[in-house]
Amino acid sequence: MRRRSFAAAAAAVAMAMVVTGCNRGSGSDGGSGGSSTPIVVGSTLSLTGAFAATGLIHKIAGEEFVDRLNKAGGLLGRKVEWKVLDDQSDQAKVSQLYERLISQDKVDLILGPYATPNILSAMAVAQRHGYILPQHSAVLAPQLTYDCQFPAWSIGPTPNSFIPNQLFDALASLPNPPKSVAVLTSQSGSAAFVSDGFGNDKSGALSIAKERGINVVADVHYPPTTTDWAPIATQVRDAKPDLVIDNGLGVDAVNILQAMKQLNYQPKQMFSLFPAPGPLLALGDLSEGMLSVSMFEPNKPILDKLGAPATEIVNDFAERAKAAKLPYTVFETQATASWNAWEILTGAVKATGGTDQKKMCDSLHSKGVDTTFSGHLAFDPKSFNFWPTTQTLKQIQKGDWVTVWPADKAAAPLAPPRS
Repeated sequence: MRRRSFAAAAAAVAMAMVVTGCNRGSGSDGGSGGSSTPIVVGSTLSLTGAFAATGLIHKIAGEEFVDRLNKAGGLLGRKVEWKVLDDQSDQAKVSQLYERLISQDKVDLILGPYATPNILSAMAVAQRHGYILPQHSAVLAPQLTYDCQFPAWSIGPTPNSFIPNQLFDALASLPNPPKSVAVLTSQSGSAAFVSDGFGNDKSGALSIAKERGINVVADVHYPPTTTDWAPIATQVRDAKPDLVIDNGLGVDAVNILQAMKQLNYQPKQMFSLFPAPGPLLALGDLSEGMLSVSMFEPNKPILDKLGAPATEIVNDFAERAKAAKLPYTVFETQATASWNAWEILTGAVKATGGTDQKKMCDSLHSKGVDTTFSGHLAFDPKSFNFWPTTQTLKQIQKGDWVTVWPADKAAAPLAPPRS
């Protein structure tokens, strides 16, 4: 039922153009106050297609940010307008849409799309036109070579090593750590990077598991357009792993678990790299114990430390997500990445007093930017502008996502695998 509700919500925004603020006039100079012309931000999001479950989270977070920004006076005394186009989760469409936003619509600023392949396409256009590109979620560091792209979610410059090691460190703390693993990999940008490495750096879940003495009993790579999950589920069932790692995106893990259920099989323990959080929770006991990465979970101690503004943002997002019929209305990792990206963009405008792209890029490199949920971010082109990671691991426990690793940041202990 929840999945049908989400599908209806996604369909309602298909091929949408969202405009927040005033209608844009002509003659925008991109400078400071005194102009009735809005500052226009252009971007694409995956509002339909394979990444839509996550794209809608970024849409709601962005709309909330722009609304709050405009209520506070906008930027440089001007309203902000956001034009977001549906890239349909299709990397081939991203370049032409960003080219349209910059060359035809003459937007003042741009923001990255969701998913690493789409971000790489947008980055090429941004570099060609000299625009800065704050982006939500790309982690394929070796390909993020444009000095003026700025990650809003940092897993450090070597996520392909950091993520598997963080996961295996956490599981090694259990009384019976996994001795065998099945690694399922979406052939999509960052997901494949975390399994296989990239270029000369072959570090990833597959090589690190072997280094740590964990037997890889299944290695399955699948295209992001996969619709028949039964063969993958069958291969995993027959391999009988202690742990299943799905380095996938969106609802991949949901589809895999449902296919396994059809075989009357349930994995002992499972990790999903970049899932849409709500659809997994909607599976109930089927997804209990699922692990994933996290950059923010709004538990009370953290919110109390951040203060009232963060709590207001979290609560406002929950109301908007409920109205949009999202199956999971919590402001967590994806929404936080979106919020960071908007704060990177607007922070650069405020710091330079205008929308000059080079000045904004230089300012972010020299001064960084302050964010609500991740603190001060410092950007070094030598590290692909990745700032020191604050990533944790979360787990579904009793129908909710909770932070479980590292121990000093955990809201609950890491739950053991199914027996």
